[in-house]
Amino acid sequence: MSTEFLSGNEAVAYAAYRAGCRVAAAYPGTPSTEILETVARFKDAIDCEWAVNEKVAMEIVIGASIAGVRALTAMKHVGLNVAMDPLMTYTWIGAHGGLVVVSADDPGMHSSQNEQDNRNLARFARMPLFEPADSQEAYDMTVAAFELSERSQAPVMVRLTTRTSHSAGRVDLGDDFRPLAVAPKPYCKDIRRNIPVPAFGRPMRQRVEERTAALRAEADASPLNRIEDGDRRLGIVTSGVAYTYVKEIFPDVSILKLGFTNPLPKELIRRFAGSVDRLVVVEELDPFLEEQIRAMGLAVVDVQTPLRLFELNPMRLRALRRELLGDAEDPAITPAPAGLPTRPPVLCAGCSHRGAFYILHKLKATVTGDIGCYTLGAFAPLDAMDTTVCMGASIGNAFGMEKAGLGGRIAAVIGDSTFFHSGLTGLLDVVYNRGRITVVVLDNRITAMTGHQGNPGNGVTLMGETSEATDIAALARSLGVRRVCTVGAYDLEELERVLATELDAPEPSVVVVRGPCVIAERRRDLVPYAVDAAACVGCGACRKLGCPAIVRGDPLGADGRRFTSVIDPELCSGCDLCRQVCRFNAIAKRS
Repeated sequence: MSTEFLSGNEAVAYAAYRAGCRVAAAYPGTPSTEILETVARFKDAIDCEWAVNEKVAMEIVIGASIAGVRALTAMKHVGLNVAMDPLMTYTWIGAHGGLVVVSADDPGMHSSQNEQDNRNLARFARMPLFEPADSQEAYDMTVAAFELSERSQAPVMVRLTTRTSHSAGRVDLGDDFRPLAVAPKPYCKDIRRNIPVPAFGRPMRQRVEERTAALRAEADASPLNRIEDGDRRLGIVTSGVAYTYVKEIFPDVSILKLGFTNPLPKELIRRFAGSVDRLVVVEELDPFLEEQIRAMGLAVVDVQTPLRLFELNPMRLRALRRELLGDAEDPAITPAPAGLPTRPPVLCAGCSHRGAFYILHKLKATVTGDIGCYTLGAFAPLDAMDTTVCMGASIGNAFGMEKAGLGGRIAAVIGDSTFFHSGLTGLLDVVYNRGRITVVVLDNRITAMTGHQGNPGNGVTLMGETSEATDIAALARSLGVRRVCTVGAYDLEELERVLATELDAPEPSVVVVRGPCVIAERRRDLVPYAVDAAACVGCGACRKLGCPAIVRGDPLGADGRRFTSVIDPELCSGCDLCRQVCRFNAIAKRS
């Protein structure tokens, strides 16, 4: 039997290959990114791509499914919000080739702007839902999801969380790990099936309800749902990664472990509830299972231990055991040693985004931000961002502020990948409706925050093929923006001149700030800078850049209010910004 040590994300990719998936598309977003990166290892069998956004990715795999092949898309939880428009309609049309949608939720908001439970979206869309608890189940359930999708003609959601996505374990891939012999289904033109105008959509609606009823019976009999007998004085219903915590802290009680959770296996739940004295539901985030079980008329213990916010963990489950059974001790907690340094959220040393934020703060602009590394421009000492909502929102937010009569300079800051993702329509709206905001595109030619994936700006596809590199400045001009400038990210004087001019312009403008991601570039020929302690007057201007390579040094004077600056040569990337802001010529390249 072939065995691999895989994360949950990698296991999904291996399962896509095993299941005979032919097309995969996604937009990178933590914690889902590694799924498509791993699928790319099988590019001889699967045509995979980074789409410009999740909606486009969903539309691509829907097209592949309509054409008769198995397809997969993966995205983080907020990405599914973007993709819901085509998905909601395709659940009515129904899958032809098997279609699997992987939603990677982020309880605890490790790298996200909100915390949402996309099990609710699966129910809303009337699509089957699988919830793996570990890497083995991620593999097995993804293979099963393709089979169920084709058999039921429904897209199937596989819902991961950060813990299942990024935790790794041994995965048995089977005796013969290669793609199953799944022939593409022949495509036949059928407008009654594929075009949901009202006359055709009404019968679709009826078929969806019939399909849901059939799927509920299948969920009741599914081996993905199982009863684990134990002490029947307490029974716990659980699903996904929450099951692993329950097994660790409640190894002696009866457990109903659900993996196929939409439609809800109601008869199985009734049978389990009737076999235990008290019924408790343990799930992460929303009471998705509990509310439906209560609606069935079953008595569920109303626990007082808070389980709804953020990630579950053994410590929280131990508190629940203490509430329910009274036999759990408080875990021994070792406090962190006093005096350990903290690491505040900060842009990397030499980040090409830093200069633009430094100047925007200096120019006292109101800055609407976006989703990316550059969101860190909101924090001290840069303090150069006022809002962040969602991908692409910076432009619409800035225009809304202008319409509301907010005075002063208004700038929308957006990264290159985010601009391609969902900034174009906002910019077009500004032009069409005669706005006058300035859009600052921070162009490092890479999708940096999620691990340096390609995008249309760098002209290299996920499959390694050379493609056209999109010129953002030319694209802005094609949308009707007449004032378009491109400026280097490390030239502070030019940045200030250009941004001041465009922020005061009477019409919309776009400033493309070009500079590399220093982590992705990994240049070895850069010479770090150093501070001449004798020339440093302790003004602290260089530290206002917020560069982690610049730290406070020795005190100057008796008042204890001024300190020299010191540049860590191991962190410095030689970007030159600190030299430019020092008025006393105390900073120079190391000799």
